Amino acid sequence: MSTTTTLVTSGGAKPAKNTRRVEPIYYLFLLPAVILFTLAITVPGIIGIFFSFTDSIGIGEWQFIGLVNYIAVFSDPAILSSFLFTFGFSLVTVIVVNIIALLLAVGLTSRIRYKVALRAVFVIPMVVSGIIIAYVFQFLFQNSVPAFGGALGIPFLETSILANPDLAWIGIVIVTAWQAIPGTLLIYIAGLLAVPGDVYEAADIDGATKFQQLMRITLPLVAGYVVINIILGFKNFLNAYDIVVGLTNGGPGTATRTIAMTIIRGFQTGDYAYQMATATLFFIVTIIIAILQLSVTRGRSAL
Repeated sequence: MSTTTTLVTSGGAKPAKNTRRVEPIYYLFLLPAVILFTLAITVPGIIGIFFSFTDSIGIGEWQFIGLVNYIAVFSDPAILSSFLFTFGFSLVTVIVVNIIALLLAVGLTSRIRYKVALRAVFVIPMVVSGIIIAYVFQFLFQNSVPAFGGALGIPFLETSILANPDLAWIGIVIVTAWQAIPGTLLIYIAGLLAVPGDVYEAADIDGATKFQQLMRITLPLVAGYVVINIILGFKNFLNAYDIVVGLTNGGPGTATRTIAMTIIRGFQTGDYAYQMATATLFFIVTIIIAILQLSVTRGRSAL
């Protein structure tokens, strides 16, 4: 990249003005990614939005019907309940994941033995497929936990929470958090390692407790990393699919059906245009959430 510096001296000294010219070779390297993104995401997205205004079933003939699908979505209780479950589940999981991951990161960056080995152990769930994790935990919730509860005489644990419409979401949060915590943990560890040790030494000299150091030093200094984890967490959890399918398949009934499951099942049953309208509304809502997150956290997310 070349830089041109211009000095203006007439009428007194003025600060230098730097103008940067990007070399054409950089655009050449960028071109393949732009083409792939356009062909794989942008073009299909535009086509899908177009068909959301039709009565298409995915194949064959279709007719333009305007806003009929969108009006139907707003009056469909199944769609509205899936929206409500998805956003509620995402909010709870983001809170759980970030609290646990931050506490683990603080512990794994403190002066403890074998912390490097422990970091390797804690990131193992991140490399395991979500559907495999879901099936393993499904067996635990439906067999091991009830057997354990029966042996101890605890009635609450004798039945699987996945079979309870009011409690099944807790199992999904537990499993999703178990897989998501390692990635969030690594980001927090990176943030904590970037904090100068002199800050904590000064706090120790001033008599600050560990809790005071956490609240008044650690949290403010890693606020940018918190922002990143919240944004990434919401993005991932709003698209939850494989873990939910493996654990409850959207049940009992439709109590744990996410938006992604509703859209995909609609595609499989011929509701292509209708579910494209749902997907378009979901896309708009997620964009609004992302904008709100960035506006609220602007100036705090610098690394």
